[in-house]
Amino acid sequence: MDYRSDLYIDGAWRAGGEGRTFPVLDPAEGTELAAFAAATEADCLAAVEAAAAAFEGWAATPPRERGELLRRAFDLLTAEREVLAEIIVRENGKAFPDALAEAVYATEFFRWFSEESVRVGGDFRLSPSGDKRIVVTHQPIGVSLLVTPWNFPAAMATRKLAPALAAGCTTVLKPARETPLTAAYVVDVLERAGAPRGVVNLVTPVPTGPAVAAMVAHPAVRKLSFTGSTEVGRVLLHAAADTVVSTSMELGGNAPFVVLEGADVDAAVDGAIVAKMRNGGAACTAANRFYVHASLYEEFAAKLTAAMDAFVLGPGTDRASTLGALVSPEERDKVASLVDTAVTEGAKVRLGGDTAPSGAGAFYPATVLVDVAHGSTINRTEIFGPVAALVPFDTVDDAVRMANDTIYGLIGYVFGREDEALRVALRLDAGMVAVNRGVASDPAAPFGGTKQSGLGREGSSEGILEFLEEKYVAVAP
Repeated sequence: MDYRSDLYIDGAWRAGGEGRTFPVLDPAEGTELAAFAAATEADCLAAVEAAAAAFEGWAATPPRERGELLRRAFDLLTAEREVLAEIIVRENGKAFPDALAEAVYATEFFRWFSEESVRVGGDFRLSPSGDKRIVVTHQPIGVSLLVTPWNFPAAMATRKLAPALAAGCTTVLKPARETPLTAAYVVDVLERAGAPRGVVNLVTPVPTGPAVAAMVAHPAVRKLSFTGSTEVGRVLLHAAADTVVSTSMELGGNAPFVVLEGADVDAAVDGAIVAKMRNGGAACTAANRFYVHASLYEEFAAKLTAAMDAFVLGPGTDRASTLGALVSPEERDKVASLVDTAVTEGAKVRLGGDTAPSGAGAFYPATVLVDVAHGSTINRTEIFGPVAALVPFDTVDDAVRMANDTIYGLIGYVFGREDEALRVALRLDAGMVAVNRGVASDPAAPFGGTKQSGLGREGSSEGILEFLEEKYVAVAP
């Protein structure tokens, strides 16, 4: 395939200022897909300046016109979603069904926010004293720096770009270095849809940290939207504090999956497969900690093992594969190390647990661990791979206590009789809970967490508000 592999600044595709590049690799084959332009700090600041110059005009563009641009982008991506899925497969490694599902999900954010652009509300009322009218409106916050991860390279880009553009903000997109080709494709779609010069910019700085810090410190940048690890999120929050930049943070997760006494085990296993194995487990929403009532533990473990064993491990370019590679050998080795540590801490391997030979691609098999202790290393760590760690419990209070015993609070899953499952869902300290289903994400629903899983919400009507400032105007009665 031919890939876009340049920076996109002020409406033009261009090389980095120093002419340097970095390799983008196929993690399944270990081969180089493209040499992508490495942005300098000067390139990044040029992108910010371009976005700042374009801001006034884009903010003044009627909401309907902004929405129609996003709708054109939706139509283009809908027609080309298999092309987008193929790019995701090549640079991310995931299986084609996962890549195609991501392409469809990513596309929907353009449609959703094309509609939300014209639905931003306000307020008009008489003050209690009667001395003035209180007029409340919303205005675009300004230049927005969007930093996205490698695990959903299309969806995380569109989930930020769509509301920012709908709100009237101009943008600088900084994708993960592992997956810039997908981001460049999305930007190319927006260019073809008619995005004006400077409204969308793409930079891939090497090294990353100093350039991102320089952009955050630029006085024109008024919004930082980041998806990634909690550790990096903390660093960016410190940087944003110096100039009081508004931040939205979608950070790490360590999702509990609770199977209550009396649950339908077959339904719970079906849900567990979706919650655990979507994207090969490399998702912040992935179920990591499986808390199963003791009366169902062995049945659930046996049926989950059989379902996990049915996955076909192989490159995403082979349409028969249902479990692809991790994004890099380093990520594979992290997962392998977690499993090895779990075994030394007393867990038993029911399935998988072995790494492909060196040089055979960044593959790790579907793995089931039983007799995992709550509070063990793997129980406290976001696995980001196809590994299910099972812990038994005796009482609902035990399950809730263990589920909430984490610094994270992104999402949880509960399976059981509907009334009891809902009661447990309301007790979980998480921004989202899926009851008797294995997926909760939807462009029309607010996505975000509690505790150290982040700040703010993406998607839904809340998503566009993250890129708007509320303004109050007092006028004569």
